[in-house]
Amino acid sequence: MIISAGRDVGHLGLSPRDRGWVHEFNNRNREWTRLGAEMFGTYFLVLVAAGAGTVDSLTHGDVGRGASVTAPGLMVAAIILFMGAVSGAHLNPLVSVAFALRGDFPWRRVPGYVLAQLLGAILASLTLIAVFGPHGGNGETVPGPAFTDSQALVVEALLTMGLVSTILGSASGAQNIGSFSAIAVGAYIILAGLWASPVSGASMNPARTVGPDLVRGDFTHTWVYLLGPLSGMLLAVGSAYLLRGPGGGPTGTKAAQGTPNSEQPIQRHPNPDNRL
Repeated sequence: MIISAGRDVGHLGLSPRDRGWVHEFNNRNREWTRLGAEMFGTYFLVLVAAGAGTVDSLTHGDVGRGASVTAPGLMVAAIILFMGAVSGAHLNPLVSVAFALRGDFPWRRVPGYVLAQLLGAILASLTLIAVFGPHGGNGETVPGPAFTDSQALVVEALLTMGLVSTILGSASGAQNIGSFSAIAVGAYIILAGLWASPVSGASMNPARTVGPDLVRGDFTHTWVYLLGPLSGMLLAVGSAYLLRGPGGGPTGTKAAQGTPNSEQPIQRHPNPDNRL
């Protein structure tokens, strides 16, 4: 049997239970469930991240910067916990690409995940406009008034390098920390926003930026939030290779692809006496 990332299961040391899970992940009939989960999760992430600025504008600062950068981190942690087992809870095109580059996620699934994430971001932006009207830039991510595009690009690259490193590290076989990875990733997003949001908005996610930009029809600064995070993601994948070698192991693959309960094979224990 071949794992979806293209490697022989036998060389990964997977148990019969894990081999059953790998087989189920290749079941294309479940792809719509995964794509729906990615869209749903990204929708709520962008709703909170972009909505904080909108509500802050309407209330003349009642939300505040601290809460604005904390809310997305807490939302990501919650999403990972409640639906990470369905799709892997990437919520970010660069995370999908990073897992694919590491060999933990099949490339053929990347386009669908990216489109689902982008659609979730667009729907969140449209929701904010429908509810609150055109206020607070409708969730735009732009460099701060005291900073240049180049400075924002460098900061986004560094922040994304740290974010993707945290995600790959917490999912790898060497440092897998199970459900606590939600805390690690959420905490990193909060920390990044606390010090860097005045510079670039601390997006670290092309879907979070491109969704509102598409709705607004303004792409003046979009390139900053594509090139910067992409560069940071590539640096993170390279660093992961140097630190831990190729691939994240069986746990990295499971974290990237999700393990829905409906796909976990039932373990049957021998009961020769037919006793309950």
